Amino acid sequence: MLSGMVSSAEEMVAHYDAAGAVVGRVRRADIREQGLWHAATLVLVRSGDGSRVYVHRRSPDKDVFPGLYDCWAGGVVAAGETPAEGAERELAEELGVRGVPLRPLFTFTFEQPPLRCHYFAYQARWDGPVVHQPEEIVSGRWMPLDELRTWADDPESPFVPDGRHAIREWFRRT
Repeated sequence: MLSGMVSSAEEMVAHYDAAGAVVGRVRRADIREQGLWHAATLVLVRSGDGSRVYVHRRSPDKDVFPGLYDCWAGGVVAAGETPAEGAERELAEELGVRGVPLRPLFTFTFEQPPLRCHYFAYQARWDGPVVHQPEEIVSGRWMPLDELRTWADDPESPFVPDGRHAIREWFRRT
């Protein structure tokens, strides 16, 4: 969530078209209510040795996929912000991880109306402390890659749909 006195619903976010070009700015609430195309960032936080990924449970108050698990930190790209800037901001806000290099991984679109989003996926290596943003995350832990793959491949696991799609694509590419 962007800081300041503006509520989450009133935040101005980048409005994209279906082809992936920025076409303006719009309130976050309008993105949700009207199912407008937008962009979001995803950051896969891996341990320094690469053997584990940080997985967290989303707050039950989240407007999208509340209470489910995700292995990506991230969020909607703000108006006037690049995806890389958004990824750094969201990683710092959600997990308290700052000053770590982000490596671009891939981009993809995800459409599950009313969610229509262009995703920009990154990876970070981190062995330091993780500090949850309480409004966004209720718990988390480091998960070995083989366990994460099992979760991602199990349609009954309580995993966010877009995060499941992204991690399965990551496994496919690695």
